[in-house]
Amino acid sequence: MFTAIDHLVVVVKDLEKAIEDYGAMGFTVVRGGRHNIGTHNALIAFADGSYVELIAFLNPVGGHPWYAALSRGGGLVDFCMRTDDLEADAEAMRRAGVPMGESTAMTRDRPDGYRLKWVLSIPGACNGRVPFLIRDETPRDERVPRDRSHRNGVTGLRSLTIAVEDPTASSVPYARVLNRPGAPIQRPELDAAGARFVIGPHAVDLVAPKRGEGPLVDWLGERGQSPCAAMLSGPPGLRLDPASTAGARFSVG
Repeated sequence: MFTAIDHLVVVVKDLEKAIEDYGAMGFTVVRGGRHNIGTHNALIAFADGSYVELIAFLNPVGGHPWYAALSRGGGLVDFCMRTDDLEADAEAMRRAGVPMGESTAMTRDRPDGYRLKWVLSIPGACNGRVPFLIRDETPRDERVPRDRSHRNGVTGLRSLTIAVEDPTASSVPYARVLNRPGAPIQRPELDAAGARFVIGPHAVDLVAPKRGEGPLVDWLGERGQSPCAAMLSGPPGLRLDPASTAGARFSVG
């Protein structure tokens, strides 16, 4: 079963600039190292166990959805879910119509030389609308930075908002894995409505526009069904400018 959001993925063109910008906003940013797929990253870990991954490509990777997202401005593009049984949850998602891939081995070499290992199950063409799943082979505490405090007072992730065309249809994989329906929600600030799934300490909102115009209509037209915003736990007055977050839309409350 899904137990919590593991991390959010923010794809950036220039990792060094992203590290500088997020650090200037009061986040503790830890260099993560290099993956075996030609990317490198930096991590912003929170007290609730989740984190934001800032990831950049070392070389062009045609066909990769995260690389393709760079042409549309990058930013928040995907998310990973923690699970207590990756194979069972991946199979439940397949039964719900999601083309989950077979478990794929991954590695990341940290700057100190430690090699992290894990496996992923990735949802093919549905990436971003549903999560990819992770199972650690090395200890998770080695993958997630231990420094989880931030000068700006942010302590964790509260919710992730995903723009979808049909919340009822998009809810099916979540309901299948969690064995419960989502709760109906209204998001008046987006002129949207949909379903909310509370997963451990986090919420996933699947929302669609109520009319034929507005911010979500524009988002769906430009980016397709995908994560569009996230709320972090912290001082309500804190404002995070998308110009400094590599295009990711974060609010704090």
